[in-house]
Amino acid sequence: MKNLLFLSITILLLAACEKPATPPPPPRPALVVEVGKTASNSATVLVGEVKSRYESNQGFRINGKIIERKVEVGSIVKKGQVLVRLDAADANLGASAAMADVRVAEANRALAKSEVERQRQLVDKKFISQSSLDRFEAELKTAEARVNQAKAQAAVSGNQSRYAALVADRNGVVTQIRAEPGQVVETGEMIVQVVDTTQIEVLVAVPESRVAKIKVGDVATIKLWADREKTYKGKIREIAPAANSATRAFDVRVALIDADATVKLGMTAGVRLEGNATANLIVPSGALTQMNGKTSVWVIDKNNLASPREVTAGQYTEEGVAVTSGLHAGELVAIAGVHTLIKGQKVAPKLEVMQ
Repeated sequence: MKNLLFLSITILLLAACEKPATPPPPPRPALVVEVGKTASNSATVLVGEVKSRYESNQGFRINGKIIERKVEVGSIVKKGQVLVRLDAADANLGASAAMADVRVAEANRALAKSEVERQRQLVDKKFISQSSLDRFEAELKTAEARVNQAKAQAAVSGNQSRYAALVADRNGVVTQIRAEPGQVVETGEMIVQVVDTTQIEVLVAVPESRVAKIKVGDVATIKLWADREKTYKGKIREIAPAANSATRAFDVRVALIDADATVKLGMTAGVRLEGNATANLIVPSGALTQMNGKTSVWVIDKNNLASPREVTAGQYTEEGVAVTSGLHAGELVAIAGVHTLIKGQKVAPKLEVMQ
């Protein structure tokens, strides 16, 4: 009896010492988004400089001393208009000397011709041999050749005289002047730059990763930094066949289709090169994490359990990151605190709408 009583008391004491069972922790709140297809445009915005399609760096074709400059920077010029003049005294003297040589050669030719006529008469009368006549006829041909040579040299000298005037080779505006009256210049040295203001374009440098996605004729949107409210239409006119050795980017010229007086040479412009719109699964960049060296996201299933899944990330855009494989539209993906989640962990998803 005593043993039974002792056993009962012991059981009661042990029961009193047992701790109550710990309730399971509540589900952890998790910020999630629903994956859906979003139209992603692979457009590129680049900064460039407004330039003219035609920029002529003009210089003289002869050496000389400048005696007159007839234009200023900003002057509007017409094709054929005289811009700068050289001292043409030496060129004129050369032209005069060349013309004198022509007259001398013509006189010698006339003498040789009359001599041949006399020799022919003597041959007809059998006073001289045919070989003597042949020698005089050869001298006539030589005299004629010298006349042609002298005339050609006179034409060159005449051109040299005309080259003393530097004329505009196109309609446009003067943007640079690098010589003043009194300065002695050399052949080919740039004196005046004339640009065509009727054909305006923007020069931009396109990275290697983007150049394969554009082609000549693609449309573009252009905005000047001076007036970002106004938009201009553009079209790619030229893509450099080789990368710039300094920037390792490709120079691309985008023609302005509807340029107006507001567009000035040298202005800074933003060029948006439109790409092809494709339907991608877009997720916020915060949803991506690295697990075992692989890009992954945490997917929340219909039982609110978190599990990691490997995905393939595509292009980063303003809307987020394009996922090309590993996800399906309609799935829930955690976008905050993903590095602290545990596989199989139950969460309380809080849906956030992607903008």
